[in-house]
Amino acid sequence: MKQSGHLSLRHVGLAIAACMLARQANSQEEGFSTVERRNVVLIVADDHGCDTGAYGNEDVRTPHLDALAAEGTRFTHAFATTASCSASRSVILTGWHNHRTGQYGHQHAFHHFQSFGHVRSLPALLGAAGYHTVRVGKYHLAPEEVYPFETVIQAPSRNPVEMAERCSEVIKAEDGRPFFLYFATSDPHRGGKPGGFNLSPEVPDSFGNRDGFPYPGVEIQKYEPTGLKVPPWLPASDATRAELAQYYQSVSRVDQGVGRLMKLLHEAGRDEDTLLLYLSDHGAAFAGAKTTVYEPGLRSPLIVRKPGAQSGVVQDALVSWVDITPTILDWAGVPEPTWKGAERQPAAARGEDSLHGRSFLTIVGHAEAEGWDEVYASHTFHEITMYYPMRVLRERRYKLIWNLAHGLPYPFASDLWISSTWQQSYQAGMDAPYGLRTVQDYIHRPKYELYDLQEDPWEAHNLAEDPAHAQTLERMIEKLHRWQRQSSDPWKVKQIYE
Repeated sequence: MKQSGHLSLRHVGLAIAACMLARQANSQEEGFSTVERRNVVLIVADDHGCDTGAYGNEDVRTPHLDALAAEGTRFTHAFATTASCSASRSVILTGWHNHRTGQYGHQHAFHHFQSFGHVRSLPALLGAAGYHTVRVGKYHLAPEEVYPFETVIQAPSRNPVEMAERCSEVIKAEDGRPFFLYFATSDPHRGGKPGGFNLSPEVPDSFGNRDGFPYPGVEIQKYEPTGLKVPPWLPASDATRAELAQYYQSVSRVDQGVGRLMKLLHEAGRDEDTLLLYLSDHGAAFAGAKTTVYEPGLRSPLIVRKPGAQSGVVQDALVSWVDITPTILDWAGVPEPTWKGAERQPAAARGEDSLHGRSFLTIVGHAEAEGWDEVYASHTFHEITMYYPMRVLRERRYKLIWNLAHGLPYPFASDLWISSTWQQSYQAGMDAPYGLRTVQDYIHRPKYELYDLQEDPWEAHNLAEDPAHAQTLERMIEKLHRWQRQSSDPWKVKQIYE
């Protein structure tokens, strides 16, 4: 199915010319043979934490994602900027934090959040530069004129294998244009009701697994809950292991779709001229990750395969989803949408008309990188009923969380509230443990949370009231406030009246 639409962008002709010149220059610099085509495949999974074999999870079976990591660069410190689906996707496709896009929370149903009409998104910029822009799977953004794709491929987003198959014609096409394929699965997202999105036998669990009605082309990967390792941030209960088994089965479905897509690219010879990125919108759909700004909510997989780059590289640069659009524009040779000509430097030092992120293309294929030592996060809503703004500065060692509405109890996404993992702890009482916190501490949070991630990687010990860390707290608060001002965060007013 075709859909037309594009943003009216200034100097489109100059952008196209710059695109071609930059492609040629980059090709010569990198020894990359293809100038005419620089394709992009951006794979965005839904609620997938760092749960693959390549990321050290020994329980989940992800041979294709592991193979992709062996062929490309695996980023160990990649972060979503908000652990909410629509808000995060707006960041991925613009290079701006969601408080700048206006996509504060969910787009669909009565939540009704949408991006500002003036936002210049990645598909609009690439389309104006001559790219065939294509999307398949989950969209979850609005309005469509801000995120326009020339072609929309209809496919069941719970079947990544079939999604890949339906992209075959785009991958093989020889129409003289490079393509940008936005491949967004609905796996391994948790459903909103016990048993799945509905209670029919076709969706027997919350993670879209339907063992009695297998998805065409997908080999069911079952997991036995007994013996599964539970990460420290979750309660080590039978309920948790049962839900992890369902979650891993859905992850394995994503893995098979990635494998099929990689094979199609290889068969068409497109793996030689295609930048491929695999990431998730944010962490896994468990309380303690999704909707939070704790490490399991923001720290996410990022695997990048760049033609001509060194393979099997592990990169520990701190990057975030505001860096995705600048990186893809860099690869395509398309100018960033700015009127102030900001140089490529950390977002906190750039003008408000600039993108908040910067390209990490030059460090793909390299194990060392300098100047990538901090990221910021901005979360305000998930569902419309979940107002709880949080701002974050995450450095190498320390992490500061500012809970702007700390007087309110922490709100719950509907799917997380009813999960058996959460309910088992909640029903046991406010003093019951939930991972390394209590239920009480999870729901009622202080104004500031300061963690030493070197000593406390799971954020169990808040140092904000510790006199020994008073200078660190003060320093990071000032940096966070400065970033808010420079990134046009409306919640900077809290600095004035508090």
